[in-house]
Amino acid sequence: MTNLYTWIEGELEKLEKQGLLSNIKVIGSPQSAWFDINGQKCLNFCSNNYLGLANHPDVKKAVIVAIDKFGIGPGAVRSIAGTNDLHIELENKLAVFKKVEAVLTFPSGFTANLAVIPALFGDGDIIFSDRLNHASIIDGCRLSKARIIPYEHCSVDNLKQVIVQERKVGFEKGLIVTDGVFSMDGDVAPLPGLVELAKKEDLIVMTDDAHGEGVLGDNGRGVVDYYRLHGQVDIEVGTFSKAFGVRGGFVAGKKIIIDWLRQRGRPFLFSSAMTIPDTAACIASLDILNKSDELNKKLWENSKYFKEKINSLGLNVGNSQTPITPVIIGDEKLTQEFSRQLFVKKVFATAVTYPLVQRGKGRIRVMISAEHTKKDLDYGIEAFQSVAKELKII
Repeated sequence: MTNLYTWIEGELEKLEKQGLLSNIKVIGSPQSAWFDINGQKCLNFCSNNYLGLANHPDVKKAVIVAIDKFGIGPGAVRSIAGTNDLHIELENKLAVFKKVEAVLTFPSGFTANLAVIPALFGDGDIIFSDRLNHASIIDGCRLSKARIIPYEHCSVDNLKQVIVQERKVGFEKGLIVTDGVFSMDGDVAPLPGLVELAKKEDLIVMTDDAHGEGVLGDNGRGVVDYYRLHGQVDIEVGTFSKAFGVRGGFVAGKKIIIDWLRQRGRPFLFSSAMTIPDTAACIASLDILNKSDELNKKLWENSKYFKEKINSLGLNVGNSQTPITPVIIGDEKLTQEFSRQLFVKKVFATAVTYPLVQRGKGRIRVMISAEHTKKDLDYGIEAFQSVAKELKII
């Protein structure tokens, strides 16, 4: 009998030879500046826990209180019997924080994108999408069955040209969609130019600000606040799994869009609601952001320091404008070896290679946190310098 899975064995062997095989390490302690991973205490340079809220005492306390009152599971999808008081509280507070008309939460940021794009666009419509947009945007666009037209990364000029060409073909509704912060390079979308173009061309604008929430703008209100474009961006998708330190996603924007998503957003209609602990934790994290920007300022202070030191070593950090710091190596196997050597030196910073980035663009993506001390950063910088010299990169 033919082995139906032989092809998988062959593909896995290819990935290993190419240096593209992902080997997942296991964490045995809370997310923090240092943690236990594969039985070893390491400096954490990989977590999206930008502000250190994943293990914050106020967040943990809020979860315990919520579990005592409401239990754990939501019990159903939101549209049947899964909408809890906490969901409404989170959505209302988040709408005020984001300065939008309304917010709807989802089990993840990925499902938020899968909900909003197909609910608003379909056959006969067109979507203009940045070439480096996140996979969840790409998948949401595909599910919509609209015509998808990529434009050059962060290029408003190229987008103008593409729109002119597509006007000749014709379409019904149109969308410009972009990441707010691009997760592999750390650069920020040229949102003012996109908004201006959308107004001129009568198009809807959407941004997925997963890595901007809690990071950019006043108290971490995101990329729209960063550019002072409140009320001019139709749809903001965000996540609670990064700076908020929890899990879940949301769509923020005009009330009419949120009303429609309650009726036709498939992940909202067919996935169970956010759990009680997750929702309570998100509210607590949001309250912390509302009270103070101290953590946000510390994050940026750490980011600036680390980048300046890494740059001074002669390592390439690309065009990052945010705490995301890609140390670009290039060759996939060399990038994997760099990561392995860092781990030997008790620094956990994983290699990011194809398909997460283009072939030949391998990098160590360092995620700086407000929890890191200057001593932590210096330890990591010294390890990067040592490994780079050993591998003859500098």
